[in-house]
Amino acid sequence: MNKVDWYDIIKRPLLTEKSNSFENLGKYVFIVNSKSNKLQVKKAVEQIFNVKVAKVNVINMDGKAKIFKGRKGKRSSYKKAIITTKDKKKIEFAKGI
Repeated sequence: MNKVDWYDIIKRPLLTEKSNSFENLGKYVFIVNSKSNKLQVKKAVEQIFNVKVAKVNVINMDGKAKIFKGRKGKRSSYKKAIITTKDKKKIEFAKGI
């Protein structure tokens, strides 16, 4: 990537019941580009949301096998990142993305 667009690295926040419970700990979950690494994710979150990132954990999620109307298929695989902010700083999703 020559010219880095931060919005190409961070696709969207993952808003689930479990990820909402992480917010009290200063942790936020995002779906990120599958080719990005921890340093790129850290810089993107710091630039977009103006917070300091303490730690980044990255997980490759495999697509789930499904059957729909008798046909076998598979959901898309994706990469998610769990971001820990310094000092449990809040991230407002409506402002950044």
